[in-house]
Amino acid sequence: MKRLLIFAGIFTFATGTFACTNFIVGKKASTDGSVIVSYNADSYGMYGNLYHHAGGTHKDGEMRQIYEWDTNKYLGEIPQAPVTYNVIGQMNANQVSITETTFGGREELADSTGLIDYGSLIYIALERSKTAREAIDIMTRLAEKYGYYSEGETFSICDKNEAWLLEMMGKGAGGKGAVWVAVRIPDDCISGHANQSRITKFLKLFPKADVLYSKDCIKFAREKGYFKGKDDKEFSFRDAYAPSDFSANRYCEARVWSFFKKYSNDMEQYLDYIKGEKKECLSEEMPLYIKPNTLVSTQDIKNAMRDHYEGTALDITNDLGAGAWEMPYRPSPLSKKVMIDGKETEVFNERPTSTQQTGFGYVGQMRSWLPDAVGGIVWWTNDDPNMVPYTPIYCGVTKVPACYQRKEGVQDEMTFSWKSAFWLQNTVSNMVYPYYSKMFPDVKKVRDELEAQYNEDIKTITSNDIEVLNNHSLKAAQTMMKEWNKLFKYLVVKHNDMVVKKEENGKFKKGKYGFAAAPTRPGYSTEYWQKITKETGTKYIINN
Repeated sequence: MKRLLIFAGIFTFATGTFACTNFIVGKKASTDGSVIVSYNADSYGMYGNLYHHAGGTHKDGEMRQIYEWDTNKYLGEIPQAPVTYNVIGQMNANQVSITETTFGGREELADSTGLIDYGSLIYIALERSKTAREAIDIMTRLAEKYGYYSEGETFSICDKNEAWLLEMMGKGAGGKGAVWVAVRIPDDCISGHANQSRITKFLKLFPKADVLYSKDCIKFAREKGYFKGKDDKEFSFRDAYAPSDFSANRYCEARVWSFFKKYSNDMEQYLDYIKGEKKECLSEEMPLYIKPNTLVSTQDIKNAMRDHYEGTALDITNDLGAGAWEMPYRPSPLSKKVMIDGKETEVFNERPTSTQQTGFGYVGQMRSWLPDAVGGIVWWTNDDPNMVPYTPIYCGVTKVPACYQRKEGVQDEMTFSWKSAFWLQNTVSNMVYPYYSKMFPDVKKVRDELEAQYNEDIKTITSNDIEVLNNHSLKAAQTMMKEWNKLFKYLVVKHNDMVVKKEENGKFKKGKYGFAAAPTRPGYSTEYWQKITKETGTKYIINN
């Protein structure tokens, strides 16, 4: 099952392993009435850039070409819509936002003869829709008419009033069309998904008005032998089309569990389920959505996208893999077969929400009380959000800041540029990772100061004048680039050669005769020395 091998991104030359995370907040579950959706687009080797489609009017007979999102393979073309809307990142000018995670599902149901892949479905729907419901209708009709090229996918589809999850699976080569189900997330609830199908018994669990599904969703599963129950209400989309296994629960569902755990006191009962250690737990049902025990802000969601399971049973910040400086990141692959005591053994790393391979991070904030152009905010990062600030870009903008663009041969996945947000942010991050506990506090300070500034700045912008929005979005991006350049230089000087220069009143401290004061040498922590001596015995102990 290729659960972690397919990715939806906005770049044409992505390679490697793809896996993403989405969280959703209904408007009555948020602190200010916003509908909120998030997206970490994760892939090794991927260059994150901010997609922009200007929209406009189109003549009869004009065609829209379809290229597979993952590979840039040309798939064909379909008639263009008479009118298309401005799209920036994952949101259009009507405050419709679509994000995704891929669950793969049954390999035999991927349709290599289909015309439209999941990435194209996202952007065609954004180009053509005014509401989330309309986007669902467009996506499912396109898949039915032209064939669905990709494997199983979960889409978050939101607008300024509603939030939905849509899960879609093909019918195999030549099957044409797709089976799908969509569930509305109640306004007072939160939800999430992370590369595993999450919709189970939809006829049994949710109000009829909150569920949409393909007419053959259950019938097709019966024909294929995926479902043999007598009562349609017992039909589970997940169990039929993407049965759970260890990787689904431990690598995927665990991320949703950790998010829910922040807003519920009832999540410990699912610990065995998300650990994936007991086969009888794999078929359990963690809720598709929950009512949070406190209202959730946009900043809360930004912070949730930075999660490493801190404070939970899966916390990765304090075991041997964290190294001497408590790095909450692990190298790929997720699992590997190694020889232990003469026996081939498969080992694995945890897979938290925050991960170093994020190509871009996105939090969409949709505000119904403002004009659309200014009401929708694309909060954007070009790296793991834990390591960088979310920068505001309004959904009505018509210009993309140069630092967020992909320019082949100038700034792309194979061409470094100091003018690229992706490369500047990754330069800082990769310098910090190995010395995380020593250096990250300096990064976090600048990150949080910028986000606090941006959060205040957006309160002053209520105009839907496009040039005002263009200028404000550009200024925010330029401020980030300026501050990140300064941060890079500061970190190099302060932490050079694994020591730490002393500071005083915001400047590096000088010694008595004008040179830099002698640096501090933090070295390994007591806890890490204890681990070393446990492994090496008296090898590094001085016996006087």
